[in-house]
Amino acid sequence: MSVPPASGGGDDALTGKPGNTAAAPSAAPSAPAGPVPAGPVPAGSAPADPIDPADPTITAHPRPRAPVAVVVLAVLAAGFTLWAAQGLILPVLLAMFFAMVGNPIIRLLQRLQVPRFVGALLVLVLGIYSAVMLGRELTAPAAEWMREVPREMADIAPKLRKLTQPVQEANQAAENIARAAGGETGRKVEVVRTEADDPYKALTSTPKMIAAVLAVVLLTFFFMVYGASLQKNALALLPGRQQKKLTVEILQAIEHEVSRYVLTISLINVLVGMLYALILHFALEVPADEALLWGTMAALLNFAPYVGPLIGIIAMLAMGLLSYDGLWQSLLPAGIYLGLHTLEGQLLTPIVLGARMALSPLVLILALMLFGWLWGIVGLLLAVPLLVCVKIVLAKIEGLEGWAKLLE
Repeated sequence: MSVPPASGGGDDALTGKPGNTAAAPSAAPSAPAGPVPAGPVPAGSAPADPIDPADPTITAHPRPRAPVAVVVLAVLAAGFTLWAAQGLILPVLLAMFFAMVGNPIIRLLQRLQVPRFVGALLVLVLGIYSAVMLGRELTAPAAEWMREVPREMADIAPKLRKLTQPVQEANQAAENIARAAGGETGRKVEVVRTEADDPYKALTSTPKMIAAVLAVVLLTFFFMVYGASLQKNALALLPGRQQKKLTVEILQAIEHEVSRYVLTISLINVLVGMLYALILHFALEVPADEALLWGTMAALLNFAPYVGPLIGIIAMLAMGLLSYDGLWQSLLPAGIYLGLHTLEGQLLTPIVLGARMALSPLVLILALMLFGWLWGIVGLLLAVPLLVCVKIVLAKIEGLEGWAKLLE
């Protein structure tokens, strides 16, 4: 950078001493434009000024971004991995889900001076015992319904024809018009496909199912007992203090918020199922074991928002048509189920959980479609907890809060 010439009679700009009153010599000619040749600097020439990183005229190079094609390929590879490795991933995710349900109860037992190992064992044994007893109660009515459904379909056919008669007439008229316009008079060819049962497949799938159930049970116990120490050891691997602090905040938020959310939703669904079973038994005079079967189905289907209640309404409608003769009486089970689900979804759950765990219905439907396509029924069960975890992580990371708002 060139120094401006000192004015006459003034002080020297660099030394502060009285300046010379004589005129300053003319400035040296500027260096020619272009690259500076390598080699020693010639005598009498000023060295080139160093580049100042803080100079605002120098623009920093932006961080390189991956091409869109690479991002798309990475997403497709991750989706294929999640689908192909579901035999390994699903037991781990289910165990984490059940551990999140039991962790609030274990923390409550720890406040009562119960060791974590003993509390986890009690929660796991109580859960397995409840599931086994409930399965024993539901086996008989479920098997009876499976035997009666083919026989009862002959009775339900006239009711279904009466309900769908206007639609069938409209479809028949449309087919006649289309056939007349196209000049077709023959009947449509019907193709019947048969599939042979594979006994080897059934024989090999049973041990895999038993091994998966045992893996879920053992992983649930280990997650409840050693999950906290695993988090501490994983945090010790992080290099920076700020990274450790942010990771601790994210893990604590996931632990507390998701555990509270999963446990609350589980209790609400159990309450809805019990209430529905009681209404069926006392108001519609359904036998106790069958009422318990439908109440359990209602509680399980309620874990998958929108999709589960839709399946539940269809199942309750079929149950009403098979159980009752009158048309309006056969619609009562589906109507009662719809009313209970509406009260739970629009009143009870928002009051208990508040708006903090609110999720966008559109994003929720997309998540249910994605995880249901990847992992089936288990994916529908895990879609909401996984989406809540993603929302918590996005809300804690600086710069990604807008994506968390997008999920609301």
